[in-house]
Amino acid sequence: MNPRQLAALLAASGLDLASSVALANEGILPAGTSITHNQVALANDSLFVEGNYSRPLTNYVVGWADSSDLMAELDFVMPPVQVPRRFSYKSATNAEEFLQDSADEDIRAVGADFKVIKPYTSTEVNDAVLNKGLVAAIDLDQVADQANWREMHTSRLMGRLMRAELRRSLALINAAATNTAKTWNSSADPDADVNAEITAAADIHGVKLNRVYFGESAWNLRLAAFRAQNTAGGFASSGMTPEQLASWLGVDRVFKSGSRYQSTSSAKAQFGGSRVFAFMAMDGASEQDPSNCKRFWSPCVDGSMFRVYEQQVSAKKFLITVEHYSLPKITSTLGIRKLTIS
Repeated sequence: MNPRQLAALLAASGLDLASSVALANEGILPAGTSITHNQVALANDSLFVEGNYSRPLTNYVVGWADSSDLMAELDFVMPPVQVPRRFSYKSATNAEEFLQDSADEDIRAVGADFKVIKPYTSTEVNDAVLNKGLVAAIDLDQVADQANWREMHTSRLMGRLMRAELRRSLALINAAATNTAKTWNSSADPDADVNAEITAAADIHGVKLNRVYFGESAWNLRLAAFRAQNTAGGFASSGMTPEQLASWLGVDRVFKSGSRYQSTSSAKAQFGGSRVFAFMAMDGASEQDPSNCKRFWSPCVDGSMFRVYEQQVSAKKFLITVEHYSLPKITSTLGIRKLTIS
């Protein structure tokens, strides 16, 4: 549009160029207000977000769970820790927590002062959560006869987001873990192998690891090994649930994975496979505690962990977007163990 055309348009609207510029310079309309006659408003991102934000779908994802319960599996390997978008955390070896110069270092001689220990050292790491999300493009003709098509597509997006987050988290644990290869057959004791790794890790970490994650194939190899043994102990062990095994190992929880992801265009793969991971993780952790695994997350603008937008972009095209802010992290590599089972 050239200047003459713009002037003509403004004149037809009852505005001159100077008043239009003045109105534009006043900024955007406040949220909750509408444009009135003879008023000019500029597009604004926050208003766009509010206009497309879906509170019902956002509330829907709060209680979302699929058949594999991916959220529970993700929370097990990487417990959530709420932080600002930019945050810092402590990365330390924790050796000083257990340091002693001598067995009698705390005993004061007459006339002397108590021993002054050196300040504990740690590395302050500055980081930031990443904005993640996916969009589903929907042809309205294809969902015209489906009552809950918005929830269905939101659920699919959540499943893909959680699988991506779980794959990243397990890849981090896998890379940080000390690996031991084991063969579990009729002459093996799988539970004793896991217990030995937990004990060895405690000598490194200083605290006994509290979580054990079994890939589905590893769990099945464990069962097969015990069932092949004609002993009372083998029969008893083969019937253990993850909760009973956790009690026997002396850990807080044991998780048996059963979920999968699309590894190629024609195949799916188990998340854990034939691996067993042992590590330290805590629900309700902070940025500073010495656990191994955390999933830092920041609230979306409405305070929720996930936020859903719905937008009709044309007569027949509809978009649903799910976003979140997170950063899975290994905050300490001390003591993380992995058993690779064959």
